[in-house]
Amino acid sequence: MYACFFYSYRRIGVREMGLLGKTKAELAKYATVLKHSGKETSEFTDDFEPVVIKERTEKQEDGSVQMITCTSCKAEIPSGIMKKNLCVCPECGAHNKISAARRMRSMVDPGTFRKLKCKVPFVNPLDYPDYEEKILKLQEKTGLEEGVLIGVGEIYGQKAMIAVMGSEFLMGSMGIAVGEKVTHAFEVADKNRLPVVMFTASGGARMQEGILSLMQMAKTSAAVQRFSEHGGLYIVCLTHPTTGGVSASFATLGDITLAEPGALIGFAGPRVIEQTIGQKLPEGFQSAEYLESHGFVDQIVPRSEMRKVVGQLLKLHERKRWSL
Repeated sequence: MYACFFYSYRRIGVREMGLLGKTKAELAKYATVLKHSGKETSEFTDDFEPVVIKERTEKQEDGSVQMITCTSCKAEIPSGIMKKNLCVCPECGAHNKISAARRMRSMVDPGTFRKLKCKVPFVNPLDYPDYEEKILKLQEKTGLEEGVLIGVGEIYGQKAMIAVMGSEFLMGSMGIAVGEKVTHAFEVADKNRLPVVMFTASGGARMQEGILSLMQMAKTSAAVQRFSEHGGLYIVCLTHPTTGGVSASFATLGDITLAEPGALIGFAGPRVIEQTIGQKLPEGFQSAEYLESHGFVDQIVPRSEMRKVVGQLLKLHERKRWSL
């Protein structure tokens, strides 16, 4: 009960409490915001920071053209062609994995992205061997702080909170940091009256953090529920793979659920499920196509059309978004 009261107090007084300790110049800026209340409040918050979205790539030492093997047809494709094609194979059309930075760049209007401020200190609750070293190496290699990249940006002029999970960072697994960032994204979007667009790609909860990683399922789901109760629009784009604790929480709670062609979507693997229920499962029952045919996915959208479709959805729901 005390926790609920504290949370309500914190939410109700967030703007007023934020004025404590401000300088005269900052208070004057706040007064200007109130005077021009017709503008979106998200333009005047301190929740975001400007950043250039960069993708770190490995260079060939001998100067030769780097080749990428398609995971489906095994064709060898020059990396330049694959990157221009958003990692969709030009030979067979398979949607290969794409980095979080490249996906974010492919979605937002140029020059509109600002990163969400949410610095989560590293923790190793189980004293897992070499865990911190692995995180540091991945941060250096990928340019990501953690397994999700979040910020505000515009898609065809429609402002939204956009979150992209990076499968290149420990398979996009959800630990304490990812759970906190996702939760904070929904809270800031709620405060600034922004819709949320989420791209999921994850192997599930992060085993290195044990039960604390599983607790993020309830935490993120509660954040989505509060956001929904306040009338927020939540669009989810399920990409390959979306499994485990992520699929069992915020990934499947969207108002509108999109998916990429051929995406693997499920909780546990087919063998585990078959052994548990003692029944033979349908072929491809965890594919995006199967789930669309059974009503779990609203629409399968090719990667090249994703920005246009999401932009149209944001525009369509612009007036209805905050009718409550």
